[in-house]
Amino acid sequence: MSTQEKPVVFGTEDLVMSLCNSVTKVLSVATRSQIRYSGMVQRITKTCLKPDIGCFVLFDGGFSGLVVINFSAAAAMELYESYMLNMGMDKDGLATSHTSDEVSNVMGELMNQFVGDFTSKVARELQTHITQNQPKMLVLNKQLMLSVDANIDKPEARRVTFFTGRNNIFYMELATERTEFIKLYEFEPVDAPDPDELIAQANEESTAQAHPTASAQLDDSDDLLKSLGM
Repeated sequence: MSTQEKPVVFGTEDLVMSLCNSVTKVLSVATRSQIRYSGMVQRITKTCLKPDIGCFVLFDGGFSGLVVINFSAAAAMELYESYMLNMGMDKDGLATSHTSDEVSNVMGELMNQFVGDFTSKVARELQTHITQNQPKMLVLNKQLMLSVDANIDKPEARRVTFFTGRNNIFYMELATERTEFIKLYEFEPVDAPDPDELIAQANEESTAQAHPTASAQLDDSDDLLKSLGM
């Protein structure tokens, strides 16, 4: 079968769904609430940062794209508070306004996590590699709308509506170059090693080599005393 006859197994809508699943997975775990998204996706002509908090991440590699999340103040505060309380923070110590730097930082960290989950799935399921930059956040007023331009060839843009556990709304937008993934042969998706786990394992091995166990040190001491006739 020629390449042209092979079925397209992954297109723009599939990328959107994969990203949506990463958003719901990460946010649901982080906030211990039910995050869901609409069964309809919108075709849009451009991506924009909108009030009240706009976040965006660029990615590049096997294919290029841009992810934008536009949070309403209510959605941002709900996610922020749920996340912080889930982390064991005292409610009295939490920020009370969506304009707080702490709220923006938490939104950026959550975005970093779900885009990271998405890039891991791309490597595992599509056998290609993309890298992301650090999320950027802007607190916007009602009169300001900022268009984000990315260097994307033949861009396609989509928007999906999300709902929090309290039915507050936020929007995810994806702009990516037009691309189709066609399976050339059957393969089993392989989980990429977790960099954090590899680093932790390396640190443990290094510590173990630098600091022998107490029993090993005692054995060495006994051998030395015996060799000295003591």
